[in-house]
Order: sequence, then structure tokens, then C-alpha cells
Amino acid sequence: MRFAPSPTGSLHLGNALTAVVNRRFADAHGGALVLRIDDTDPSRTVAGGEEAILADLAWLGVDWDEGPVRQSERGDLYRAAAERALASGAATRDDEGAVRLVREGTTLLRADGTATYQLASVVDDLDLRITHVIRGSDHRPNLELQRAIARALGGELPEVVHHGLLLGPDGRKLSKRHGHASLADLRDEGFPAQAVRAYLEELDLPEHDVRLDLARLRRLATDAIAAMSDEELAESAGAPVEAVAAMRGARSLVEAREYAQLVLQPLPADVPAEARATLERFAELRERAPERLSLEEARAIVRELKAVGGDLRALRLALTGATRGPELAAVLVAVPRDEALARVATALGGP
Repeated sequence: MRFAPSPTGSLHLGNALTAVVNRRFADAHGGALVLRIDDTDPSRTVAGGEEAILADLAWLGVDWDEGPVRQSERGDLYRAAAERALASGAATRDDEGAVRLVREGTTLLRADGTATYQLASVVDDLDLRITHVIRGSDHRPNLELQRAIARALGGELPEVVHHGLLLGPDGRKLSKRHGHASLADLRDEGFPAQAVRAYLEELDLPEHDVRLDLARLRRLATDAIAAMSDEELAESAGAPVEAVAAMRGARSLVEAREYAQLVLQPLPADVPAEARATLERFAELRERAPERLSLEEARAIVRELKAVGGDLRALRLALTGATRGPELAAVLVAVPRDEALARVATALGGP
């Protein structure tokens, strides 16, 4: 198997699907996956593009057995292949020095001696002993031409399978306008790698084009966050483990970081004067409770305040500076007793 991205930056989500499909197929059949960097076209090569791809694959948990094999370093191999095609009569050299396939007229080698994508791809598949190629259906138009090139070189193209493309929610080609086109986009939006990998695994090898299901991806993100250990969640969200209780229930790692920020560095807020009774009662309950609360102990305090008609919104405001956020009981777990009492005292107008 081979996964062959161009070094144009962070992996497009459709390319990530191809990577996952190839890795799974290789594992299922006791095979090997070669990572090949298709960088024959300098105009499409972005500085740091290959590094971004390697980082994306590592984040997604897709490893490879051989490579990276860079086409830019294999020019001698491609030129030798073009000479074989010329010797067999399958190719001809034009007046400018470019080598073209006789029947199709397709350029194999440019006049400057560099290989085109079509030649380089076929030569690599033959040289690396690739047995199966799994790629997106947007490559389907290349199939017959690449078979012809392989035969001109005295070989046969590997078995090729085309899978459906991943489209935007609107049914159009997934692109930057959708906001979820690359792994970098999803990472920035706070989707855990486990959720993205699980989603791509669920798609398996789609026969037809499929639309990106953001609702499903978000559900998987919530599940992935819930399944993380305290240490994993803290590391993934870039927050101290002490704030994990408040991060539970977050729908993304971005939201988890925001929740952590609320309990670690609350925003200044004005608490309504009529909430004084609620805050004073909370202070009484919290004063005689342990320094650190369990979730059940925290929920018991919330229930008691609710039973007497307490202003829970005001309490949240006093503790976090915000009227919305994680479960209030989770805030009580994350904020130790002395800190909680100090914040309530400040809200009541104390020192």
C-alpha cells in the first residue's frame, strides 16, 4: 500500500480518510504502508508542507512502515524509465526534448528532464512493489492512462480501488469555505484526534461520495473527551489537572480550555444585590465542607440551595465571572474551599 500526499500543508480531511483506509487495509492483510511525498511539482510545494503532513499523521495515529519516499529525490529513476519507454517505441521525444507517450500524447518527462506526476506515480508504484492502490475517486480519470504508462515500461499497474469523496455538508467539494476542510481546522476547533480517527474509521471505504456529518463528529468528540483520563484531558486541553472536573462535559477541547479558564481565572462580574442570601447560605455550607469536594458532595450543596430558592445563576457568576459554563457542581469540585469562599466574599463586597 502507499499513501501519497503532496506537500501542500495540513492534510485535507479527504486525504486523511485515504490514509486511514490504506493503514487499515494494510493491517488487515499483513501488508506494509509506504508514505510517499508527491513533490514533483515545485509550484504546489509549500514550505513546511511535508512537516505538517507528518505531524498530522502522528496526531491522527496513522503510522507507516517505509518512507517518507520523496519523488524529488528520485529523478534518475524516472529518467531511466523514460529512456526504456523510448527504447521500446512506446514513447517519443519532441523537438523541445520532452518525452511523450506515443498513443496518448501525454508528457512523461518535461524538456528540463523532470518527471510529470503521471510518470513518477507509475514508476514509484512499480519500483516500490505496490500491490494495491486505494485512493479517492477524483483520481479515477487517471487510471487508464497510468495503466498505459505501466505497460510502456514493461509492467502492470497494481490493483486500484477508488473510494468516494468526502464532501461538505452542502454536497459540494469540501473546501476552506466549510471551515472543516483540513486536520488543522479540526484541531483548531478543538476536536480530539480520537474523535476524528473514529469518524474516519466509521466511514470505512465508501463506495460513493459522502457528506461530512458534523453532528456525528461532534458527538464523537464529546465521547472522546468523556473517555479521557484526567491526565489525558488536562494535557489535551493544555490546562492543569486541578481544573479537570470543570472540563468534564465539554464538547470540544477548546470549550474544555474555556471551562478551565473560568475556574482558574474568573472574569470580574457584578453580582446582583438580591443574591446576597444565596451567597451567604453557600458560604455557610461550603465552610463546613472539606477543602476539596467530591462531585456528589458538590451536587448536594447545589440541591440544598435550589431547595430554598437560591439564585444559582448568581452563585455561578460569583465563582466564575460568567453566567454560563460547566455544570455548577463541577465548578464547586474544581474550586477549593478557601478560594470559593474568597470569591464569594469579594462578590458580597468584602476584602
